[in-house]
Amino acid sequence: MKNIVLIGMPGAGKSTIGVLLAKSMLMDFVDTDLLIQKKCADSLCGIIAAKGIDAFLKIENDVICENTFENCVVATGGSAVYGAEAMAKLRANGTAVYLKLLPEELERRIDNIHTRGIAMKDGTTIAALYDERAPLYEKYADITVDCEGLTPEQCVEAIAELIEKRA
Repeated sequence: MKNIVLIGMPGAGKSTIGVLLAKSMLMDFVDTDLLIQKKCADSLCGIIAAKGIDAFLKIENDVICENTFENCVVATGGSAVYGAEAMAKLRANGTAVYLKLLPEELERRIDNIHTRGIAMKDGTTIAALYDERAPLYEKYADITVDCEGLTPEQCVEAIAELIEKRA
């Protein structure tokens, strides 16, 4: 079975939905943020603080490119879409699913933006980051799921139905 690759903004529920989706589809679950932390032996915040956003994005791209994913639900970091190589690799053996949520809901979900390890310049708002990234999510998405007002379980059901229709 092809991998299912979850893309979307921080706070969209990629990790939460990914675990539930993997269980329901009898697949493994991988969170690329955790792969990055393991490789660098540091938190995402720590990596960004020490090396800067551009270096972090290169690390993210490289970590995705050097790993092999088979029969996995892959939850990517929100910034994975900046890595063209990484996205090409993920989509070569996977279906990219964009978990779409509007900035207002994302802001409600993210308590402290500075502890999340989000690759964004100081002073950038969630809305501005959304405006910057949304075209990339749309570009790479094979499937888009509007998660507005849905529980994680309802998102999983919607994704599973859309994946089956594509099979």
